[in-house]
This record gives sequence, structure tokens and C-alpha cells, in this order.
Amino acid sequence: MSDHTPKEQNSIPTSKVQRSGKFVKTGLKVGGNYIKHYSKKLFNPDLDKSQLNEDNATDIYESLSELKGSALKVAQMLSMDKNLLPEAYVSKFSQSQYNAPPLSGPLIVQTFKKYFGKSPDQIFDKFDAKSSNAASIGQVHQAELNGKKLAVKIQYPGVGDSISSDLKLVKPFAFRVMGISGKDLDIYMNEVEERLLEETDYELEVRRSIEFSNACVNLENVVFPKYYPELSSKRIITMDWLEGKHLREFLQTNPSQQLCDQIGQALWDFYNFQQHELRAVHADPHPGNFLITHNGTLGIIDFGCIKEMPENFYYPFFSLISADLLENKEETIKAFRLLEMIHKTDAPEQIEFYYEMYKQMISLFAKPYITDHFDFGENAFFDDLYGFGEKIAKMPEFKQPRGVKHFIYINRTNFGLYSILHELKARVKTDTYKPHIVLEY
Repeated sequence: MSDHTPKEQNSIPTSKVQRSGKFVKTGLKVGGNYIKHYSKKLFNPDLDKSQLNEDNATDIYESLSELKGSALKVAQMLSMDKNLLPEAYVSKFSQSQYNAPPLSGPLIVQTFKKYFGKSPDQIFDKFDAKSSNAASIGQVHQAELNGKKLAVKIQYPGVGDSISSDLKLVKPFAFRVMGISGKDLDIYMNEVEERLLEETDYELEVRRSIEFSNACVNLENVVFPKYYPELSSKRIITMDWLEGKHLREFLQTNPSQQLCDQIGQALWDFYNFQQHELRAVHADPHPGNFLITHNGTLGIIDFGCIKEMPENFYYPFFSLISADLLENKEETIKAFRLLEMIHKTDAPEQIEFYYEMYKQMISLFAKPYITDHFDFGENAFFDDLYGFGEKIAKMPEFKQPRGVKHFIYINRTNFGLYSILHELKARVKTDTYKPHIVLEY
């Protein structure tokens, strides 16, 4: 958590009118920031956009964090996609990974009464009305029952019902900040909407959490809380309380290289086991979803966002990054076509251009996969990766995103994983769970 505790919030704008009013006000502020920027530019032609981005990021973030829910979730997602946004937005929006103003006691009691017909005090032996953790779509409270310490996650009112309208409201901001066309933005937003709707369904999350923690039970140094379906509902989840530190707190304790490697290995195995054996993956790898326990294991505390990988995406994609496929131009282009990275309407010189660019990009991304060990502390690898991302982000040929919709969450997952491993400076054995390759898709 940050040094300053956010103010407690007694109500959340839930009606469309209230929520869109909030966006209109923010839109006016953002418009004002542009006017301010361009009038300053008249006197100082060399002025760059960093102050404008800073002002806009602050105003948009404040508005999104009050609205919570999908609006804040989009900010969180965008903050992880370093290549889509100016730096000011990335640093501002990444606050959403840890911070949102907590809900007040009466709102919590109201949610419990709605789903259980009882207040939390009638259900648990102890219930701490002050939340210990606030995130984008819910907050966590500590409770006790029969001597067991529990974590109770309560969803903010109105979040599930406001997703579709929120995303429509976020669209002009996303459009302005990301500068991509309406049609492409729709594909992005539809995929985000589908995942977000799943994330607000806590009954689905409990089922998936139990399924995934059972499937991953044999992974070394990975632990999961036990879930209690009978104490959970569509908007409330009850699970065991896991003691541990979030990544940033953990790193502040100056852990040994050996411990960082151990946690890094657990993360790598957790993600690659899911991708290659389960074909479905925990697609929200921001640091707030993990705890490092006092005995050096990785606790996974949130299965809200799961992305399933259909075979017609999995095989061409992972065959590209783990076989000698990139050496075969014809087969590579065939895979790029299947993944819609090269389009039917592309002219021969466009095919050549995209083939070269994507080949470079995938060769970079695949580096950890093509050796049996990888040092994620290597700055050079990340400089190349982000440098290449920034280079293509500036190219008009990449102004409109390419590739099937599955890339949105799979890229987010893998880049999120890489960046956490980089923060840990972990050295990882990368051949533990290998992709399954089929060269004929």
C-alpha cells in the first residue's frame, strides 16, 4: 500500500447519468489541459507534451479511481502495456494496481445483507470493517471463523452492471490517448469487456480458483488459499488469509539472489504449466495478485481473470516462439496469416515489411524460451524489447493493431510475467514446461 491512505468513499456513482456526468467533467478538464498546452506552446514552440500528459493522466486517473470497476481496470491494463501509452499515463495508472479509495462500513453491510440476508458480524466470529486492501473491482477484509483467519473480498456495488456503459465512456479517452481507429478499438474493448464481465462474477471466480489450484497443486513453491463456496456469493468471496508480502515490499527487504530465483522459478512454472498444459492462463500478472510468504513460496491470491487459448491460436503462436519455424520464411508467413498479423489484402511489399518486423519482434520475445536458463536481471534484453516496442509504436504501419484478439491478454500475460521476473532479477530454468509444437495447424 502507498504511504498515504486514500480517503474512504461512502458512495460510488452507479447510475449511467452519474457515471457519464463524471466522464463529461473529466473530458472538459482534459480539453482544458489541451488548450493550456497549446497556448503555452505559442510562446514556447519547443514545449513537449510531457506536462500535458502528466495533467491528463492525473485528471483521468482521479476520475477512473472514483468510478472504480471496469474504468479503473482499463487504467490498470493500460499501465501494463508500456508500449501503448506515454510514460506519464503508465506511472499514474499503475497506482491502480494497489490503490483505490476504500468503501465505508454501511456499504459493506448492505452488500452482505443483499446476498446472505445477514450482516458480516452474524456470519463471522470476527470481521474487520476496515479493509486491508483495496483494488479495482473489490476490497479485502480480514475475518475469523472457528479460529481460522479468512480473507473476504467484497465487490464494489454497481461494478458488474456498469461495465458495458463504462467501456463506452472510456472509449473516447482510449481513442485519444492510444490514437487507434474505432474498428480496432472495438475488437480491443470487446475482448476486455468479455474478461471483465467474467471478473465480476465471483461465483465463477471461486469455481475457477478451486479448479486451477487443484490443477497446479504439484508445482513447487506455489501456494493457494482454500476457498469457501458456502461463504461466497456473486459479489463476495471468502478464502483463507495468506500471510505474505507483495512484490515491492518483498524487494524492500533486500532478499538474497537465491530467494529471488526461487520465487522467479515458481512464477515461471506457474505460468508456463497453465499455458502449455491447461491451455488457460491467469491473465492478470500484476504484482498485487501475488504474495511472497515468509518461507519463500509464491502465494496466488486472485483468479479473477482467466484467458483460455483456442488451438488455432496456441499452436501457430507457440510454434513460432519455440521451434526453428522462424528459419522457414514460407511457414512463418503462413503462421502470421493464421494469426492475422499479415492480412489477405496486404500487398507483396507490405507482406515483406510485416514479415521482417514480426520476425524481429518474436525472435526477441522468444529468447527465454530458446535456452534452458535465462537471466531476467539482464537489462540489455529489456532495453531491446521495450526499445523495439517503442520503435514500432511510432511507425504508421502499426498505428492500427494487427493480430487476433487473443494477443491482447496473452501478450499482457507474458510481458507482465517478464517484467515481474525482471523486477526480481531472477535467474530461471526455462525448460520446465515446454510448449507443445505442431508444425501443421
